[in-house]
Amino acid sequence: MVLTLPASRTGNGFLGTIGIRDVAKAAGVSPATVSRTLAGRAVDPAMRAAVEAAVRETGYRPNLAARRLRSRDTGTIGLIVADIRNPFFTAIARAVEEAAYARGLRVILCNTDEDPARETLYLRLMEEERVTGVILAPTRETPAVRAADLAVPVVLIDRSPPGGDHDAVLLDNRAASTMLVDHLHAQGYTRIAGLFGATSMTGHERRAGYLAATARLGLAADARAVPHGPGETEAVVAALLARADPPDALIASNGVMLLSVIRALNAAGAGQAGPAIAGFDNEPWTEVVCGGVTLIEQPVEQIGGEAMAMLLDRLHQPDASRRTVMLGGRLIVRGSTARRE
Repeated sequence: MVLTLPASRTGNGFLGTIGIRDVAKAAGVSPATVSRTLAGRAVDPAMRAAVEAAVRETGYRPNLAARRLRSRDTGTIGLIVADIRNPFFTAIARAVEEAAYARGLRVILCNTDEDPARETLYLRLMEEERVTGVILAPTRETPAVRAADLAVPVVLIDRSPPGGDHDAVLLDNRAASTMLVDHLHAQGYTRIAGLFGATSMTGHERRAGYLAATARLGLAADARAVPHGPGETEAVVAALLARADPPDALIASNGVMLLSVIRALNAAGAGQAGPAIAGFDNEPWTEVVCGGVTLIEQPVEQIGGEAMAMLLDRLHQPDASRRTVMLGGRLIVRGSTARRE
């Protein structure tokens, strides 16, 4: 059974669902002429003017769902992010939406919570929704073939699985993590612990940069894999502080983790004598706690804009060579890593 709900009363007094036949009757033309006009095809100028006037008069709105079933080009972009709580992905979503809006495109946003099963579900959803293309921040366990199975272009952001065959816009995570270790060491810190997402591809890359930097500087590495979920970061920080030789500096590999680190230090009563703090993502709150938090600022607007541009390029040039754009982060030094003698 199909139930059609009545539409709002339109300017000409019609009440009910307005269809192409109603527009055709009001314009004095055939339904086929109305369809051709609405599709932007060649129509006699006088007839086109009559149809457009009838559309305004009746208040007709096209059935977008039916149009999508008839066409592969839906004008809709799928955006699948790994953790919408992470300020980085919130900012990316905004940047992608703004870039899409400027081009007359819509965005479907999905959040995987770093869960490969949910990621698979949402990739299937994108197929069912017949999206024009997908921008994806994949989980660490994403098989390259999973996204490759899609019949539409895919651009990866933030992470790119080894052996993948998709365009990608990435941050140089190893270099960014190295910058934080080098800065802390230059400030006199020698027991630098790093907290990295256990299931995050980004966390894995930042851990590699941390390990390379500590080895180069002759420092003892203390890299902790933090499970994804509430309270996990706080538990790791509590265990670190309980050691006989607690770290004198902590690096958090994403914005959500950074906030959790600060909460854990506050709960432990760690004040000026507590460890220095550094992390990622330049959110407004990072300026007003701990004398300002030293961090790596990611070029989120550039990432979102580049991803949209690459997706559109791929639509127009499907056989072009795969491209990867690697962007750099910016180190912002604040009071949380003030030099200690």
